Amino acid sequence: MINNRSLLIVAGVAVLAWVGSNSLYIVDETQRAIKLRFGEIVEANIQPGLHFKVPVTNTVRTFDARVLTLDTDTSRYLTLEKKAVIVDSYVKWKIVDPARYYEATSGNEQSAERLISPRVDEALRNQFGKLELQEIIAEKRDQLMSEPTHELDQIMRKELGVAILDIRIKRIDLPDEVTQAVYERMRTERHREAREYRAQGQEQAEKIRANAERRRQVLLAEAQSKAETLRGQGDAEAASIYAEAYQQDTEFFRFYRSLNAYKDSFDGKQDLLVLEPDSDFFRYLNSPTPSGAGQAGGS
Repeated sequence: MINNRSLLIVAGVAVLAWVGSNSLYIVDETQRAIKLRFGEIVEANIQPGLHFKVPVTNTVRTFDARVLTLDTDTSRYLTLEKKAVIVDSYVKWKIVDPARYYEATSGNEQSAERLISPRVDEALRNQFGKLELQEIIAEKRDQLMSEPTHELDQIMRKELGVAILDIRIKRIDLPDEVTQAVYERMRTERHREAREYRAQGQEQAEKIRANAERRRQVLLAEAQSKAETLRGQGDAEAASIYAEAYQQDTEFFRFYRSLNAYKDSFDGKQDLLVLEPDSDFFRYLNSPTPSGAGQAGGS
């Protein structure tokens, strides 16, 4: 009797322990969970923490709630002008609706990636098909991927319960047949820009030179005007001084002027003058004294 009672107690404790251990479960901080009753979802998006379930009747499925990475295959796309580009990309995605995710993929991450991958390929194909090759090369990759990321995110939230956080381009290559053509186009474009910059520089230089020449002419004209004014003032002042000096001795002035005339007339060795001896030009040679000059001038 005692042994049977002990066995019953041990069995009861074991059953209680099993029921307790199967009634409580923990959802980790990096996880989200759903509760099922015979395969039917009865509680969705269970947050991290300690939770209760009914043993046997309820089962719990947990999913990774962290940001996941899908590395897509390298693909070949055509641009708007039907030129090919080879694109290597990857996708950042995250489970945001565990119930829908479970219904669409049975909670299998590989199944989810198989469903996401062709949608990413389609989004990239459509995006590159809208742009010319020059735009793809020139645009920043973040801006290039913003539109397909947004559109695909809305679709995947509805279909799979996952958010497409980002589509990133790792590398864009050109096929060998178009690489040289692209380089030639880029070289031509750079030469055109260089010609434009040189033309703008020459135009600015011409404006600067014209402005400098105009200022030079103005300064020269002002300087010339000032010089003429000063020269005129000097000549007037000199004439005034000469007139005042000559008025003090008129005869000496005539004598001095005659000496200057002799000097200018006989400056060269080949100078020849034909004059009468009694010409007034020789009055001071005949009688250099003022009185004699006056007599000669009188005769």
